Amino acid sequence: MPRLAVRVLRRALVVGAAIVVVYFGVTFVQVWLASRADHAPSRADAIVVMGAAQYDGRPSPVLRARLDHAIELYEDGIAPVIWVTGGRLAGDRFTEASASDRYLQQRGIPPDALRLETHGTSSWESLAATARFLRAAGTTQVVLVSSPYHALRTEHIAAEVGLTGYASPAGRDRSLVRLGRETLAVGIGRIIGHRRLVDLEVRVT
Repeated sequence: MPRLAVRVLRRALVVGAAIVVVYFGVTFVQVWLASRADHAPSRADAIVVMGAAQYDGRPSPVLRARLDHAIELYEDGIAPVIWVTGGRLAGDRFTEASASDRYLQQRGIPPDALRLETHGTSSWESLAATARFLRAAGTTQVVLVSSPYHALRTEHIAAEVGLTGYASPAGRDRSLVRLGRETLAVGIGRIIGHRRLVDLEVRVT
């Protein structure tokens, strides 16, 4: 290969690598900023709680933090209904959504204010399934309750499935590992679509 061509190739590789570094660096900052911001409006059509692990019908600490935050939003009059999401893993007796439903009812949320999505095994699947019901009812403005590191991606997925989503993070989990993983997911999802990232998701425990 001629020397000129080699130099051009090297420069192209350097420029390409720099673009990738800058792109994911900016994305990391966006994920971090979203983890620290509450975008909940004063009024929305529904509150959507993203699922997390449950232990034989008992919400895990991560899921419990999300549910407690949803209760606060509901009691503040942000939305008239709470959607709880999440299916079950092999061997589970309960879905994440049913565990969440029982927890919320035990804490005073009326059954007629609760809706369940019980089949999703990823954020995209859960929001896509929930969105079908919401759009059919003509309601698309939702508050998305998940962990802080997950906030930006939930908003992006909501937009992808036809919802206007506002993240309202619950808990304090902003570990670098989780923020780093979300940076990759958001960065790649913007390019290829979050639907294609379903198989890359790791369930929160």
